[in-house]
Amino acid sequence: MRALRAACMAAAALLAAGTCAAQPDKIGTVDTAFQWIGRDHDIVVEAYDDPLVQGVTCYVSRARTGGIKGTLGLAEDRAEASIACRQVGPIAFAQPLKAQQEVFSERMSLLFKRLRVVRMVDAKRNTLVYLSYSDKLIDGSPQNSVTAVPVDRATPIPLK
Repeated sequence: MRALRAACMAAAALLAAGTCAAQPDKIGTVDTAFQWIGRDHDIVVEAYDDPLVQGVTCYVSRARTGGIKGTLGLAEDRAEASIACRQVGPIAFAQPLKAQQEVFSERMSLLFKRLRVVRMVDAKRNTLVYLSYSDKLIDGSPQNSVTAVPVDRATPIPLK
């Protein structure tokens, strides 16, 4: 019984740690439409630190639906987002990077839609390329945005 309880506590701690690592820093919001009941429609700007690349932060702006459904988390947000990633400090790599890897993901509707950010390595130019897009379980979305962070040639990007 103690072993089962310890295993459950360890699983809960791992789940909580994984959830905390993906949490963005909210930079600000701008109201776009007043709603009589519930929160207003708005655009939110959030900052995500790349978990494997110290010194790179991605700023993502996206629309959030307000009203009753939005307040309760039942609304489906639009599949539009913009991204800008910048070097905010000395760049260092925690480990070798995959040539292409999803680094952030956030729910945009109750079930099917997610905002995803994928990091790609342009080894020829020693540059990190970040692509944001939204997907659905049934159908992909053509809405996307791309940004790039050049890395000093003195710091080659380690690849797996």
